[in-house]
Amino acid sequence: MKPFKRVLLLISMLLTCLQAEKLFVVQREDSSLAVINNNKVTHTVSHMRNMNHGIVKFYNKDAYVISRDGYVIRFNPQTYEVINEYKTSKSAIGFVINEHYVAVANYDDQSVDILTRDLQPIKKIKTGSRNVGIKIYKDFLIFSQMDKDTISVYEDQTHGTKTPLFTLYKEFHDVGELPFDAMIQDEKYIAGFFKSQYFGVVDLKTMRYKKIDIFLNKERQRVLKVPHFGFWSLSHKQIFIPAVGDNKVLVYDNEFNFMNNITTKGLPVFTSLSPTKEYLAVTFSGKDFPTIQIIDTKTLKIIHTFEFDGKVLHVRWSNTKNELYVSVNDSNKVAVINTKKWSVEHNITQVKKPSGIFIYEEKNNE
Repeated sequence: MKPFKRVLLLISMLLTCLQAEKLFVVQREDSSLAVINNNKVTHTVSHMRNMNHGIVKFYNKDAYVISRDGYVIRFNPQTYEVINEYKTSKSAIGFVINEHYVAVANYDDQSVDILTRDLQPIKKIKTGSRNVGIKIYKDFLIFSQMDKDTISVYEDQTHGTKTPLFTLYKEFHDVGELPFDAMIQDEKYIAGFFKSQYFGVVDLKTMRYKKIDIFLNKERQRVLKVPHFGFWSLSHKQIFIPAVGDNKVLVYDNEFNFMNNITTKGLPVFTSLSPTKEYLAVTFSGKDFPTIQIIDTKTLKIIHTFEFDGKVLHVRWSNTKNELYVSVNDSNKVAVINTKKWSVEHNITQVKKPSGIFIYEEKNNE
């Protein structure tokens, strides 16, 4: 091999290493995370508390876990060392991370906790309600109060320059009955409700609130129940929502105007868009728990169906490879689908009752 080609090969190999992604997979019955490198389990991060619905997030070189029993745990995603933990309540439901703080929405003690990045307490905001849908937008921290039908907006008086000082900026009351989840789309905070057949939208530029009706079809039949926003998928022009209690994925434009229904094999639970936005993976509940289907987002047609030997609890598209990771809980494995050939290429075993799959990209955290 010529020296020039050898150098190019070495550069290519180095870039591949720098772009490597690790999987952190929740082992929900083992209070731990399985670490997967190059389709092999290489490490276990233990002492993760109650990992039912455990969530992992990354910020720079830090990794954070929120447990069902109210702990926020910080660990090093490169050495897997647990650095410290802080218990905010008996039941925490969601969290967000900023350069200067971690904010946690609590159910149990009806509060929102503001912590430093190294999990030292800064402030506890007592709300008198279970709190959900916590999000960050610029200098604002927004969350919904489930028991008060209220959306609260707090502003950081330091404007993101140091340890935050949050004060109440504005509240919207009677927004809808029992808010349970929310998402940020551009400058809009969108809230869903258990008992109201519409969405609530706060325009974070104008700080105005409005309600948006959504429908199941062109005849404007109302959606009976809005699924959790974590199960939605948003592309540049389309929003894909699993229909609750119906064998359909609903398709809307970005203004929530009805576009189409896609009939699926079973009752859809979770949708996940590929990084290119070309494909949508759909998981199911009930007798179709072991199934996932792949939808072409241009044609809105189902192009592939995969059956597994156990319940599928989560899927995650690789950001660097043509792969889709599938968490198969009953058979203690993560299946790897080749998204060029659309075939199962690997089965990563020795994962104990896997559920959520979270990707850490080392190239983004150097």
